[in-house]
Amino acid sequence: MLPWRRVLSRRSAVDRTPNALARALEKARREGRGWLDATASNPTAVGLGMPERIVVEALADPRSARYEPHPFGLPEARRAVAEDWLRVDGVAIEPEHVLLVASTSEAYGLLMHLLADEGDEWLVPAPSYPLLPHLARLNGIRLVPYRLAAEDEWRVDTDSIRRARTARTRALVAVSPNNPTGNYVQPDELDALASLGLPLVVDEVFARYPLREGARGVPSALLAARRGAPLVFALSGLSKLAALPQMKIAWIGVAGADDRLVEEALGRLEVAADALLSVATPQQLALRRWLEAADEVRARIGQRCRSNLAALQAALEGTAASVLRPQAGWYAVVRVPRIGTDERWALSLLDRGVLVHPGYLYDFEDDGHLVLGLLSEPAAIDAAARVLVELMRGLR
Repeated sequence: MLPWRRVLSRRSAVDRTPNALARALEKARREGRGWLDATASNPTAVGLGMPERIVVEALADPRSARYEPHPFGLPEARRAVAEDWLRVDGVAIEPEHVLLVASTSEAYGLLMHLLADEGDEWLVPAPSYPLLPHLARLNGIRLVPYRLAAEDEWRVDTDSIRRARTARTRALVAVSPNNPTGNYVQPDELDALASLGLPLVVDEVFARYPLREGARGVPSALLAARRGAPLVFALSGLSKLAALPQMKIAWIGVAGADDRLVEEALGRLEVAADALLSVATPQQLALRRWLEAADEVRARIGQRCRSNLAALQAALEGTAASVLRPQAGWYAVVRVPRIGTDERWALSLLDRGVLVHPGYLYDFEDDGHLVLGLLSEPAAIDAAARVLVELMRGLR
């Protein structure tokens, strides 16, 4: 029998040892102890998905019986995405510059293939959602963090970008609004990013979920092309845009100030996408109908998130815990006293029947942060707030 080190790749090796919170959850399951989940991020699990009737009816197109492969996706589906971008955000893009993929994860993978050779580097924000390290490992590239600074609101620390950049830097990732900090990329920040001369990869999946009146950033990073960015890739998809994570359609919008570079990038992406052909025909044919129905779905999700955020803020006011002000998205970051690790705080809440995420999962630069999902049932958010208040009183 061959030893696994001679069969399996180094880049597929990950540490699968459960952390303390995972072990505590498994122990609670074995003992039959329940908990309220204040980390929800799946709209279909909390009654906020798109209505079943719309989902099913849109899939009934008889043209689904015929296979017509297009590397970038069916032309009519790409037109639907371009028209939706213009209708909702006022951002114009040619349908020929839209590439359909199964997920933003696949989009990142394609762009890592396009924009980096093995050992090259991408600059990525910290804190942020812990997805990219796994994709980077699979694609043989290195991620180098730059800092998001928590001032009155979270901001991109452009000085940290300059310090992080090296001769091997090939692209910069931004998330607008960021997950979990909820900060939009602002016009002056986009100008600064565009001036770097690097390809920009900007994840905009939560962009249409403002958490308070007047909270806004740039409509889309595609506008960075007008500000001189040589290549811009804007990512979005149905998972967040229409609360349809099960339908597996996302997209990349491609723009840039250098027309020849844009055309070369599109040509290379076409070859890579032709090798994958990952998006199913029924979903593509249904895409326009789902985008048209998404406004109402987003309104319901927005109401849940804003209500939960307001309840959490009100409950923690005057305590040693506070909610860091998000502009948009589905998450809230709670700052707690740094008298123990984030994991210890999360375990304390779980012992009292509430699940939250410790901040270290999102690469916060220090302890003292917990992350809650604003999609969660209000009872879970209320319970999390109640337990936090009790824990804060216990510090006196």
